[in-house]
Amino acid sequence: MPAPSVTVVPLPGNGPEDVVVDAAGRLWTGLEDGRIVRLSEGRPDVVADTEGRPLGMHVAHDGRILVCDSHHGLLALDPSGGTLDVIVDSVGGRRFKFCSNVTETSDGTIYFTESTSDYHFDDYTAPIVEARGTGGLLRLDPDGTVTTLLDGLFFANGVTPTADGTALVFAETQARRLSKYWLTGPQAGSVTPLAEHLPGMPDNLSTGADGRIWAALVTEANPALERLFPRAPIIRKVLWRLPERFQPRIKPEIWAVAFDPDSGAAVAGLRTTHPDFGSVTGLVEAAGRLWMGTISFPALAYVDLAATQL
Repeated sequence: MPAPSVTVVPLPGNGPEDVVVDAAGRLWTGLEDGRIVRLSEGRPDVVADTEGRPLGMHVAHDGRILVCDSHHGLLALDPSGGTLDVIVDSVGGRRFKFCSNVTETSDGTIYFTESTSDYHFDDYTAPIVEARGTGGLLRLDPDGTVTTLLDGLFFANGVTPTADGTALVFAETQARRLSKYWLTGPQAGSVTPLAEHLPGMPDNLSTGADGRIWAALVTEANPALERLFPRAPIIRKVLWRLPERFQPRIKPEIWAVAFDPDSGAAVAGLRTTHPDFGSVTGLVEAAGRLWMGTISFPALAYVDLAATQL
């Protein structure tokens, strides 16, 4: 089928890494310079500034905008007054370095990922190239208790609940897989695979209206780079410290896939190019459109949701 038409919506800054929609239908995203932007009827307004690097976001049940900031941890934004509060910035006495994505379940429990405990977002290629499991999935209970549910993850990234609330689906970018962390039933507390050996590297996730799990695929797999993974760590460390022109490149495609939450089969998606947009890192369904964020362009983009059916 032909690729859907892509509409690009310019923003007053670069790198809207994630995009979410609130109850009023307004879109929210964060720019690489720290500003949080709200889009209403296509008009972008700057609401706040984290003075860090906002990444994954989520609209909480109480209307607050939860923001993972690589430098400051997990934040909460009051959408009316624009005030920002730090919810949590450490676990076990260790400060977070790469708070990546966040979601909330119906009981008010917040779950979030840390891509790596070694680097901030500014050096995001380092944990990818080093290929060490230093990421984690964490839980923030309503009483403020923070618990590490899983560690040893290979660049933990997007996280979203299944529509029935029985599990979380989370992405490991470097491992190119989606997995389910079970919240209820006989498998509670365990992990099972949902989609493995993906052709691209998954970033943020979101749950669609029909329960499908949308994954932003930021770039295709790099076989040459992956052949280095079994080799001595010192080789990989040297590689990511090389000048930028020698670093692994992100091909700026527009690539997103929706997966069945039970079988892991691909049920919708798109893969195309546009001169003014690509490297999709976040996505959300809203009013018949699939909206997408990126780390590489000063814009959001959307396609007609119906045009993504396979």
